[in-house]
Amino acid sequence: MIEVTRGGGPLVLGMPHTGLEVPAPIWARLNERGQALADTDWHIDRLYGGLRDDVTIVRTQIHRYVVDVNRSPEDESLYPGQNTTGLCPLTDFDGLLIYRAGQEPDAAECAERCATYHLPYHSALLEELERVQARHGIAILYDCHSIRSRIPYLFGGDLPDLNIGTNLSTSCSPLIERQVADLRRAAAPGYSTVLNGRFKGGWTTRHYGRPEQGLHAVQMELAQRTYMTETAPWAYDPSKAYALRQHLSLILNALSELVETGALE
Repeated sequence: MIEVTRGGGPLVLGMPHTGLEVPAPIWARLNERGQALADTDWHIDRLYGGLRDDVTIVRTQIHRYVVDVNRSPEDESLYPGQNTTGLCPLTDFDGLLIYRAGQEPDAAECAERCATYHLPYHSALLEELERVQARHGIAILYDCHSIRSRIPYLFGGDLPDLNIGTNLSTSCSPLIERQVADLRRAAAPGYSTVLNGRFKGGWTTRHYGRPEQGLHAVQMELAQRTYMTETAPWAYDPSKAYALRQHLSLILNALSELVETGALE
C-alpha cells in the first residue's frame, strides 16, 4: 500500500495522489464519474523518476477518493472560503458528486479510512524524514503534485505551469524558497510560474515544514498541460515531459546542493 524508495540524499519526495487503487467495496459505491478517477496526479511518479538517484520517495497506492492523505486528519479546510475537496471527498474537482445516492461514507467510515490509509502514509513519510535528517542534519520534503490547468470550480482562468507553495514563506528556509523561485524564473523559460498563488502548500507541507528544526517543506503543483493531455485517457506526452524534466532536475539538484554545501546551516 505504501511504497518507499530509500535514497542517501537530503531530499524526500512525497507522492500522495498518484495512486489508482480503490478497495472493491468502495469502488462499487462510486458512480460513473467517481470511477473515472479524473482527479489523479497522473504520471507524477514517472515524471520525477530518475531525476536524482539519491532521493527518497514515499508514495501511496490508494486513490485520493478513498482518503486524501494531503488533508488534515481533522478535515479542516486548507483554504477557508474557497471551494475545495475534503478528507474523504464526496465531489470531484468540478464540484460533482462521485458516489451513488446514499452510498457516501459517514464520519465513522472516514475515521476508519484515515486510520487504515492516511496514518500509514504519514508514518512512513515521517520515518524517512527523520532518517534523512539524522544523516544530513537537515531534510527537505518536496511534495509532488499536478492538476488540470483549468478547473472553474477551484480557481478562475488558467493555472500557471509551475505553482510553488511554501505556506506563505513559513514552511522552509528563505534560501530554499529563493532558490526555487529564482530557478523557476531563470531556468524555466516558456513556463508560467507563481509562488504561493492559488496553491500555497497542502496539509503535508504545512504539517512537516519546521525550518527552525531543520525540516523544510515545499509543494510543487504542476499544471498537467506541461507534460500530458488533460482529458481521458490522460496520456503522458514524452516530448513535453522531457522538456519539463530538465527544469525539475535543476530544482532538485539545487535543493540538494544547498544541504550538501552547508548553505542551510
